[in-house]
Amino acid sequence: MTLRKLAGETAIYGLGSILNRILNYIFFTIYLTRVFIGPDKHLFGVYKDLYFYMALFLIILSFRMETTYFRFAKENRASVTTMSMAFLTGLAGLFVGIVWIFKFNIANSMEYPGMTKHLVMLVWVLFFDVLSAVPFASLRQQNRPWLFLSLRLGSILLNLGFVLFFLEILPGLAEGSGFWASIFSMGDKLYFVFLGNLLASGLTLALLLPLMKKTDFKWDFSFLKRMLSYAWPLVIVGIAGVINQSSYITFQKYWLPNSVTENLTEGGVFAAAASVAILLNLFTVAFNYAAEPFFFAHQHKEDARQVYADVALAFTIIGAVMMLGILAYIDVIQLLLGKSYREGLSVVPILLLSYLLLGIYYNFSTWYKLADKTLYGALIAGIGSVLTIGLNYLAIKTFDFGVVGSAWAALICYLFMCVTSYLQGQKYFPIPYKIMQMIGWIAGALIIYFAMEWLRQFYEGNLVVILLVNTILFSGYLFLIYTVEKPLVKQLKRGV
Repeated sequence: MTLRKLAGETAIYGLGSILNRILNYIFFTIYLTRVFIGPDKHLFGVYKDLYFYMALFLIILSFRMETTYFRFAKENRASVTTMSMAFLTGLAGLFVGIVWIFKFNIANSMEYPGMTKHLVMLVWVLFFDVLSAVPFASLRQQNRPWLFLSLRLGSILLNLGFVLFFLEILPGLAEGSGFWASIFSMGDKLYFVFLGNLLASGLTLALLLPLMKKTDFKWDFSFLKRMLSYAWPLVIVGIAGVINQSSYITFQKYWLPNSVTENLTEGGVFAAAASVAILLNLFTVAFNYAAEPFFFAHQHKEDARQVYADVALAFTIIGAVMMLGILAYIDVIQLLLGKSYREGLSVVPILLLSYLLLGIYYNFSTWYKLADKTLYGALIAGIGSVLTIGLNYLAIKTFDFGVVGSAWAALICYLFMCVTSYLQGQKYFPIPYKIMQMIGWIAGALIIYFAMEWLRQFYEGNLVVILLVNTILFSGYLFLIYTVEKPLVKQLKRGV
């Protein structure tokens, strides 16, 4: 029943988070790789670069209050709400002021001297998103997944609608109206992508704030001190996670051997290919949304550790299936990208395995949150980010591997984090993970993928035969899973 409950909540919470990722990674990959072409092609790299900084500062400014909320809400929900909202408002407001004062210096240091308006808009997006973190966490903690989904979906549709209006409808309106022409002249295509995000984030916060009025506000400084002590190592974990997942475009911008514009163009091609691999990461994100409150709620039950082990095995199997499925049908999935962005697909297998290891790391990292040893998580993730930076420098700058070096750096980093977190967890919070089964299913998926690639040489160019053979091999893998893991599969089927 516990796995069934988690699977159901993963589907609901995951739908909101997955749709959000589809908008930011999949839809905008499909759309922007067809909008940013020709002389504007480097703008896709700019887009990815700036959203890396957005993700980084969202972690810093939200101070992982969503996880902290789950940890302390059962003790004193009113105080947690009051403390976290007040703290985040002050921190985010201070950041907005600093960026406003130094906006020209910041734009120049980032090699974007003509984009101060873009940066200011993104800072306000950050402000609205930071203040939305606690209300969204409150909905998850109260087990209100459908309201959570409705608000997430509303934000997504608003963002999508605004961007399509600005890029598809506004140019036509501007031709026949001075009013619309004045708006159209305010910026380039990237400016309007950011403006759509700003409007959607602001309206979402406006919808969330009335929900907080139902809370009794109480100020407790000592409680805030406990929350911050718990949260700050998680901030380091989050920063490291963003660096490990999204920093490649920034490293490529500075360390590839050509001009900034050419480097951003090449990095944009890599980022587009990475967005194909992120199809697997969507499942990881959905799982993490549901699993975090689930793990805390189940912490003191007698069978908790066995349940955590079963969850890790189930995650690994589903992740391996998704990895193999994407690779089996990559010839079709690549059509998501604009033609000029498909040349970077060679990195997809490496990145898929990287994201699978990242998801397993999320499972293995449960122990330090439950045991209140978040400092260990910070150390592991921090070392991982140092590895990411160092390996990217060696691969791109020293050994001239180009953008492929970023993919190998990610794989090595996540492998290190998985192994280290597992070994440390077994010392402080032992969980009977079924390691050999997990390794076996990953290895099986990789063997079948290599078989697909080896067989491809005999019918290269014949898409129908490629898809047929890959489908047969993929189906065989699914049948093997069903045969060997039948009880686990039945639990998951009942939960979805």
